[in-house]
Formats: sequence, C-alpha cells, structure tokens
Amino acid sequence: MHATYYKTMKNLHDIDPTIANLIFKETQRQRDGLELIASENYVSEAVLQALGSPLTNKYSEGYPGKRYYAGNQVIDEIETVAIERAKKLFHAEHVNVQPHAGAQANFAVYLALAKPGDTILAMDLGAGGHLTHGSPANFSGKWFHIIPYGVRRDTELVDMEEVRALAKKHKPKIILAGFSAYPRKLDFKTFADIAHEVGAYLFVDMAHVAGLIATQLYPDPIPYADVVTTTTHKTLRGPRGGMILCKITDRLDPDGKKNLAQKIDSAVFPGSQGGPLEHCIAAKAVCFEEALHPAFKKYQEHVLENSKAMAEVFISEGARLVSGGTENHLILVDVTTWGLGGKDAEHILDEVGISTNKNMLPFDERKPMDPSGIRLGSAAITTRGFNCEDSIALAKTIATVLKSPADTIKKTAAQEHVAALTKKYPIY
Repeated sequence: MHATYYKTMKNLHDIDPTIANLIFKETQRQRDGLELIASENYVSEAVLQALGSPLTNKYSEGYPGKRYYAGNQVIDEIETVAIERAKKLFHAEHVNVQPHAGAQANFAVYLALAKPGDTILAMDLGAGGHLTHGSPANFSGKWFHIIPYGVRRDTELVDMEEVRALAKKHKPKIILAGFSAYPRKLDFKTFADIAHEVGAYLFVDMAHVAGLIATQLYPDPIPYADVVTTTTHKTLRGPRGGMILCKITDRLDPDGKKNLAQKIDSAVFPGSQGGPLEHCIAAKAVCFEEALHPAFKKYQEHVLENSKAMAEVFISEGARLVSGGTENHLILVDVTTWGLGGKDAEHILDEVGISTNKNMLPFDERKPMDPSGIRLGSAAITTRGFNCEDSIALAKTIATVLKSPADTIKKTAAQEHVAALTKKYPIY
C-alpha cells in the first residue's frame, strides 16, 4: 500500500491535475510571451532541479554546525558551499544565505542595526526607492522615522549634496542606498563618506543590480557598505530568495558583545525567521556557481547592451525617459508623451504578449495605480538570447503599439512579432 501511494505521489498530474494544469498554463504563458518586467528573469534547469529536490523535507533551524535538529550533516555542507561561493562572487567578508526574500533580508538588517523610532535616510518610493525603504504602508515606514531623499528635477539623478545636507541635519542611524526603479549608477563611495561623517551605518540594497555588480559592470558597494542585501533573482538569475553580505567588524560598536556579522545572523535567526528553505539555498548555490563562470559576465554585458539599445529607440520614437537614458538593466518610460497613462500602457502591451509594469516617475502627479510611466528591463529577454538587433526591433514594436493603441492591424502585427521572437528564443 505504501509503495503504491508513493508511486502515485511521484506524478503531480495524477494526484492534483488542477495544479498540474495551472503550472502548465503558466509555463505556456512564459514561453509564449516576452518578459520585460525589470525584477524578473528565467532560472536555469539546474536551479529548477535544486528547487524541486528532497531538501525541502529537512528542518534546519540554526546555522552550519549549530543546528537545533539532528540530521543536518549534508544540509550543513550545502549551506556552507552556498556561503563560500557568495563570498567569492562578491568578495564579501561574511554572508548569510538564509533570508527567504529581499524584504526579509531588509527586515533583518533593520532589526540588527536599529530600534523602532530611529531615523533612517532612504530613497523616496516615488523617486525610485523600494517599499521596504520606508513606505508608510510597509513595516519600515511604520516602525522608523524615515527621512526621504529624492532626485533633482532637472536631471532626475540623486543629488548627493542633498543627501549630505539631510544626513547632517537629521543624524540618521542608517543611510540606505538602493532602488527598485532608478536607471542610473549610484555613488556608493560618497554615500559611505556621508555615513562616516554623521556616524551612520551605510546599508546598500543591491537587489536589482547584483548580477551587474558580481561581474564588475556596475559600481561595487561591498568595499564601502557596512551591510548589503540582495535578492537572488533579478539580474543575478537565481531562485526567488534573499541574502545579506556584511563586514565582520562593527565600526560603530567595535567593543560590543557581538560583531556585525553576529548581529546580522542573530537578526535572521532567531530574530526574524525560523527554519531556512534549504532547497532554495541549494538553488542559490547553483546560481552562484553559474555566476562565477566567464559566460555570466558576457550575459551581463549583453543585458546592458540590450537595455541601451532599447532606450535609444524609445528616445528616437519621441518618448521621454527618466534621466534621459539608462546605465543598468532598466528603463523608465514616460508614456504620457504618447498620450497614455501607465495602467493603459501596461494593459495594451499585455494584450500583445509583452509583460511590463506601470511605475511612478519622479514628481509624478498621477496616482500610483495609474502613474505616468512603465518600467522595462532587459535581463529576462537577454537570458532568452536576445541581441541588440532583436531588442531594437522589440522596442520599435512597443513604440508602434503604444503610439497607436486603437490600431488593430498594428496590434496584430505586434502579436505576430512577439510570436516569432518567442519561437526563435524558446525557454525550457
């Protein structure tokens, strides 16, 4: 009986055809559409195999060599491999691979470095920051006194003199550098100088550009920041999850009972999480191994090339881009220059098989659910194999559809173009 039951359980379609069919439908959607959401990517089959492994069966509260349950000998080896690969990839002193997601990684950093009510200086959500960087709707905005910094109206770039002035005035406990929608480079050295001037921790959230940083194609925050968080998906092209990298010595509390690495580890477990997701940690290890190969740098170079190529098309088609262009994988397009709102633009593109997301722009006067812009990213299409020529053609198709949203002939042509590209560059 037990053998028969186990054999049945091995086939998802036999035990739960509803979920099996829905997974198939989602796989079809990914296969037949083009993903331009800047926070998304496609993992390798090797990463998928690790995610679907029996490692999910094991409870492993604690850290390698210091678990609360028995039977973690192999798990310890896997987690140690993940840690050592991440340290090598980013040249980090200490790494914690247990955070379930980027938000959980950020939560743990706040828990380790600050107390409720402390002042934190962070990029405003409307200027390109992230929900966990102080939004009033998020725990970060509810628990801490957030002082937002933004971008200049004339350049839409971060004004480091404004950051310095705000830091000197408000004396924050933490200065946070990072974004979810900022198409340019950040000056991590100057952020660090300011943090040192006012006695603050420098906390960098590099989630969006981690893959570019790993390949030295974007400024590296590791030498300057006290703590760095990241997701392991997006440009890093791994499983959905989080990670924290930090210095070992706490420069603001060098004589404390715990060093900075110990504070971070304690904030993750037992401070904010229980058992880690070891199947996901194994998949992170696979992702780091892939990122250590020379081919990964070539991939990131193509990510940048494709992003810049698309940006140039949009400019030539009359669109206004936030900051006038891009220096990373993402592009912010002001679609009001084409007579649309972000909500409509997202919907129109979705109809032809192109996934994007509506996005607030700096100083946006429209509502968050129907802002002035859309955010595009080149990481996922580059994983599929797109080159500059493909990216230029796709950008032209996007511009054509958004400039003539009621033209059914152009919509049909766009659908056919998407179908041809997905057939040319299949996934899985």
